[in-house]
Amino acid sequence: VQLQASGGGLVHAGGSLRLSCETSGFTMDGYAVAWFRQVPGKEREGISCVSSSEENRLYLDSVKGRFIIAKDNAKKTVYLQMNSLKPEDTAVYYCATDEGRCSGWARTYRYWGQGTLVTVSS
Repeated sequence: VQLQASGGGLVHAGGSLRLSCETSGFTMDGYAVAWFRQVPGKEREGISCVSSSEENRLYLDSVKGRFIIAKDNAKKTVYLQMNSLKPEDTAVYYCATDEGRCSGWARTYRYWGQGTLVTVSS
């Protein structure tokens, strides 16, 4: 199982970015895919998750209405569209996956991509 996160960058407050999590080495069937973020000195924070069937899409309260998680099974990629970005969204963003249901707990996931840095300037 491999995950490759990309799409981070520098953006002004109010701007948008789309993160991509390309997956390989597994079928994605039965796997939830989640996005987390982390700032120095703080624990990794779960911000969104999509279930294998896409029936469930979960969001951290602070990103609801601004972030959208989407899955393209043909491309084996999960996207995180981030709109109306705020300086407090600045973090390293990670995607993660494991079999089972969505969870906002980092310990739930065995497989992680490398981080991609998102910086939102005020």
